[in-house]
Amino acid sequence: MNQSILFPDLQDWEQSSQMIIFPAQQQGMNIECRIGIAKLAALSETNLIATDQDIATKALAVFETYRFDIEEEVEHLIEQELLDELGRVIVT
Repeated sequence: MNQSILFPDLQDWEQSSQMIIFPAQQQGMNIECRIGIAKLAALSETNLIATDQDIATKALAVFETYRFDIEEEVEHLIEQELLDELGRVIVT
């Protein structure tokens, strides 16, 4: 794991975009990272349905289970400078 990219233990569900938002820090700069339920479902091989009442709880649980794999993918995207026009990393 690259020690110049840090991942604080912070994450939140954004209902409007159906994504988990979490930060990464590289050389003191905060980078917003996002991962959607489709990617979480693919990682976990489960069916996450956006209309479920407890989708936030389910999505956050999957995120926590696969956090290391997600962080590795985000590290790679940051190192390759594959950020969107707003400077975010979006895992698809």
